[in-house]
Amino acid sequence: MEKTKIVEAIKKAREGEKRKFTQSVDLVVNFMNYDLKREGKVEEFVKLTHNDKPKKICAFVGPEMATEAKKVCDEVIISTDFGKYIKPRVVRKLGRQYDYFIAQADMMPQIAKTFGKFFAPIGKLPNPKNGQIFPPKANLAPVVARLKDTVKLNTGKAPTVSCIVGTEKLDDEKLAENVLLIVDHLEHKLPQGRNNISSVIVKTSMGKPQKVE
Repeated sequence: MEKTKIVEAIKKAREGEKRKFTQSVDLVVNFMNYDLKREGKVEEFVKLTHNDKPKKICAFVGPEMATEAKKVCDEVIISTDFGKYIKPRVVRKLGRQYDYFIAQADMMPQIAKTFGKFFAPIGKLPNPKNGQIFPPKANLAPVVARLKDTVKLNTGKAPTVSCIVGTEKLDDEKLAENVLLIVDHLEHKLPQGRNNISSVIVKTSMGKPQKVE
């Protein structure tokens, strides 16, 4: 896929009515010749080259790691406070507030018991594939720094993935580089590579979709 074609689509996506708030720039990649039942769902994580919309991170830790976690995370929930999260609406609200949850490894049984029922269906349980589970006394700064720039690509019931690649404050070239990075990643992961991708679309959060030709 040519970067110039992506830039052209982004420029078109910016056209139209201006909003009073900063819009996100979204990427949608649709698959073809890809059977979810046979091939399995896609779940990939990509660290963006350019990012002006950092992800929000919440940590589940024991008391011994609370001070370290509070230095770098947006929210920290200590294991002794898990009992405060017994009401479903409270847990659901928490799940919506943060992009990633990270966890001290020895806390995982408690986390699964307290939050698993509501977090698992929406893909918010700490994921070892994405480095979201760490040993006690780990240095959390590099973990959190990486996650803040990482987007998740996962299919639901349909063969398509979508994510935010930045905001309209980023210039076209940087946004295009993020898009190209993600598409290249998918091409290397899909069984038939580029032949599994039917279309690549960019749009602002309130704008019209623009296909990358």
